[in-house]
Amino acid sequence: MWPRLYPAPEKSPRLLFADKEGRIYDHPYLLAMGLSGYDVVLPEREDFIPLPVGSALYVLPERYPIGYDPHKDEPVVLKENPFAPGEPVFAVAAYLAPAHTQVYLCPYLESRKELPPLPLFSYAAAGWHRGRFWATAFRSDFDHRQEVRFFNEERIEKAAKEFLRRFPNNRFVKHLVENCVRRYRCPAARNFVLKRFEAPAPCSPSCNARCIGCLSWQAEDGPHIAQERIAFVPTAEEMAEALIPHLKGAQRAMVSFGQGCEGEPLLQAGLIEKAIKLMRQATRRGTINLNTNASLPDEVERLRKAGLDSIRVSLSSARDNYYKAYFRPRGYDLHNVRESIRRMKNLGGFVSLNLFVFPGFTDEKEEFEALCDMVSLGIDFIQLRNHAIDPIWYLKKINFEAGSECLGIKNLVKRLGEEFPRLRFGYFNPPLR
Repeated sequence: MWPRLYPAPEKSPRLLFADKEGRIYDHPYLLAMGLSGYDVVLPEREDFIPLPVGSALYVLPERYPIGYDPHKDEPVVLKENPFAPGEPVFAVAAYLAPAHTQVYLCPYLESRKELPPLPLFSYAAAGWHRGRFWATAFRSDFDHRQEVRFFNEERIEKAAKEFLRRFPNNRFVKHLVENCVRRYRCPAARNFVLKRFEAPAPCSPSCNARCIGCLSWQAEDGPHIAQERIAFVPTAEEMAEALIPHLKGAQRAMVSFGQGCEGEPLLQAGLIEKAIKLMRQATRRGTINLNTNASLPDEVERLRKAGLDSIRVSLSSARDNYYKAYFRPRGYDLHNVRESIRRMKNLGGFVSLNLFVFPGFTDEKEEFEALCDMVSLGIDFIQLRNHAIDPIWYLKKINFEAGSECLGIKNLVKRLGEEFPRLRFGYFNPPLR
């Protein structure tokens, strides 16, 4: 569970906790720990990196932090503020900036039963060391497309107004500007109005899965959604009108159907096929991508033949029971997903996995073996995305039972690279053209 040797406090980040007002403190001597599945572990010093610019710290309400006591050589649940005895404390986690992948999650103990789940964010372990915050993570992609230092608010708003002026009757553009850029500050939508990188193309209000971690739809007893789902279906002409100039002129141009603010885009395959054909009639420049659950192989094949360059397949687990428990698919299963990958590869397309990284689950040996079986279908690229979900709630919802040993997230990537030398890793959809 944790090393027996006492780590030197001056070399290890100390535990973070928050008071009832949300003020964040570092503990005088307890050390930051990490969560791997249900296990609380003491991270190695090299598992920590300085908290990346663009990250955030989140207070976890009604959840006690867990730290390592080097004097007792054991983990300790912190229930009251050492600087204000009798006052409650809460755990603190790091939400990592894009392009960074978590190694451990934030450990906590629920203060009571039946707590509502945490909002749909990722919760990496964090600590304080030598005057700065640290997090258990590594940089998994050196693409700078979503770094906060490249977003100027005045420039973005000016560009947004110009898009509305240029396309006054285009509902698709209005949605991207007013909802995605201004309301949710979506990095992809902001890049779209700045005429660079990957442009989002949401178009599907419906879905054939009921993911327990869906960002845009939840049952009443589920987590708070991250963003509302698109409520209309744009026309192919509306999308092509806005996206053709992007493909023609943007640097490292890419268009991606399938966003967090919509359902499953394959349910709008006919519309997307028409939009792709309109775009490809106008230009061969740029990459046209589809983020999908890959549930409908016939539709994937149809879109590839129309000019689709790549697909990114969302994957919480390569094991059937856990896949079904998370996605709760309607009318499809992992067999259909694998068939979609085969067809895309048989037609010369590029396939990425959108791997939801959850320490203690994703790196289990059994999961690794199942993942290798899927990668052997011809996967080109794995995007190491942090699973945005309440950790303990998630494990309970999928009925997780720890089985085999865990490799560690870094070692998982290393092992996959050794098994598949041509496999690439990153965080974002890679441009192909």
